[in-house]
Amino acid sequence: MPERPKILLPEDRYFDPDPRVREVALALYREVANLPLICPHGHVDPRVFADPDYRFGTPTELFIIPDHYVFRMLYSQGIPLEALGIPTRDGTPVETDHRKIWQIFAEHFYLFRGTPTGMWLNHELYSVFGVRDRLTEETAQEIYDQIAEKLESPEFRPRRLYEQFNIEVLATTDPATSTLEHHQAIRDSGWKGRIIPTFRPDAVVNLDTPGWREQIQRLSEVSGIDVTDYPSYIRALEQRRAFFKEMGATATDHAAVTPYTEALSEREADAIFQRALRGEASADDAVRFTGHMLMEMARMSVEDGLVMQLHPGSFRNHNQPIFERFGPDMGGDIPLATEFTRNLRPLLNRYGNEKNFTLILFTLDETTFSRELAPLAGHYPAVKLGPPWWFYDSWNGMMRFRQLVSETAGLYNTVGFNDDTRAYPSIPARHDLARRVDANWLADLVVRSVIAMDEAQEMIHAAAYGLAKQAYRL
Repeated sequence: MPERPKILLPEDRYFDPDPRVREVALALYREVANLPLICPHGHVDPRVFADPDYRFGTPTELFIIPDHYVFRMLYSQGIPLEALGIPTRDGTPVETDHRKIWQIFAEHFYLFRGTPTGMWLNHELYSVFGVRDRLTEETAQEIYDQIAEKLESPEFRPRRLYEQFNIEVLATTDPATSTLEHHQAIRDSGWKGRIIPTFRPDAVVNLDTPGWREQIQRLSEVSGIDVTDYPSYIRALEQRRAFFKEMGATATDHAAVTPYTEALSEREADAIFQRALRGEASADDAVRFTGHMLMEMARMSVEDGLVMQLHPGSFRNHNQPIFERFGPDMGGDIPLATEFTRNLRPLLNRYGNEKNFTLILFTLDETTFSRELAPLAGHYPAVKLGPPWWFYDSWNGMMRFRQLVSETAGLYNTVGFNDDTRAYPSIPARHDLARRVDANWLADLVVRSVIAMDEAQEMIHAAAYGLAKQAYRL
């Protein structure tokens, strides 16, 4: 019987085939391979840490059902989401046999070859769960059993994994209306892991968000401020930011279709707000109000010191039938061309020179890196560049990022790496891949005599650890 194919993870994987670059890259990688993980932006549910005995469920519940990186690829090959156990909005039946779903995943695992998801999954299977055989049609059920057994072990509770992963701090992303009860439960438990919230006000800021008026009612309830007009709305948001900060938050996060900014008068802002409360706001109202509120959030950040993150440029829920049947976050979000230079000028002219303000910019439009974002970060003291985001936190995407921005912005106007994931056990794999990218990039500069080895050693430490800690005030 032929030997089963094994997961291939050599220590020098992914590095440049040039032996000179490869040798230096490996040396640099070894400098930072075991540094603690700083996770300043992500989407892990805080409740997994609130309950000391929290369990992830089955391998299918861990790897497939919640992870749109996985099921969007399978869906692209014609596999219905129902067959993968993805819950429907109306509760109509979907596949509930998790072994059957896992078998489908294994039979199609070849689809992930050469993708970042494949890199993460193989690293996770090998390093976290001790799997050595490749996931295939033949090995599927045996590997399912191996993972299921591990998930029943106390060593695979989220708090224990936090320690095993060597995480120093992990930020969640939380709606402005959250009571942060899970964060409070973590505090009350006495556990020493540092899990901090991030203030995400999109649902109460973007007027075209479904259920916006219900969210405003919720904002009134949690803030204790009766939100009936624009001034009371601003007071409520300031109250929530103060509460998040008391609970350990160091940053805010904002999503918008574009980075458009505009300063409205209080009278104009209140007129739009009142139309929205009556359900009469136009599409233009929504654009202008979001643009104004980005200005207001920057103003608040200058005052309270919370770092501001901006993630524009995603056409959400592009596949309307899938959105209607399954809801948001089903893999149907598609990048848009985005313009920063003109759109951000009002905000940056007012706050971009403030010493107490940090604005971290992300993009899904790689053409803006060298043309707009690197020049902005290379000039305005407040502006820093977030790492490649979402579709581009890949080997090639991260290499392109370094090559496109570093000559204009340098390394030190970037903020290191963040994993930006809901898939908690994949966090070490994502950080490891980023550290390998930076080691490879720096090794090329060393071999070309652009920088010296001692400079590369300082830079790899900054990229892997120091920049994120500094930028996010951790």
